[in-house]
Amino acid sequence: MSNDALAWIDEELTALEKAGLRANIRTIESPMDAWVTIEGRQLLNFCANNYLGLANHPRLRQAAAAAIDRYGVGPGAVRTIAGTMTLHLELERRLADFKAAEACITFQSGFAANLATIPALMGSGDVIFSDELNHASIIDACRLSRASVVRYAHSDMEDLRRKIAETKEYRR
Repeated sequence: MSNDALAWIDEELTALEKAGLRANIRTIESPMDAWVTIEGRQLLNFCANNYLGLANHPRLRQAAAAAIDRYGVGPGAVRTIAGTMTLHLELERRLADFKAAEACITFQSGFAANLATIPALMGSGDVIFSDELNHASIIDACRLSRASVVRYAHSDMEDLRRKIAETKEYRR
């Protein structure tokens, strides 16, 4: 394919840049913590999942190093392909005990948890009432479930009550 055939990509990127919509991925020069270094500046990190900086706590780092020494740096594939490691089963058992629950399952991300759980619980003939500002993973999971989705105004319990009252036929 010639460079001319790909010129549209440059045009799209230029348009995104002019509109202020082109993604700018920052380089983090420090450990992912509550404070990070970007372009030599110390900045408070409001965007990572390590909200409290616990990922760098000495006890957690020691436990992670011990687990790496014993198990390596990863399971190699998802459970459904490679199987479940004893380490994951132990984590789930401890989490279930901590929460006084019968059982627990862990996922590699909240996105994966939503995509696995919502379609497993809901399906065709069901209705899901979904906040209009829900995370993309919840929206995608609702679509995957094939349930009817009724959106209500963000955090508006009156709108939710109204939508529930208006929705008549559904399985669950």
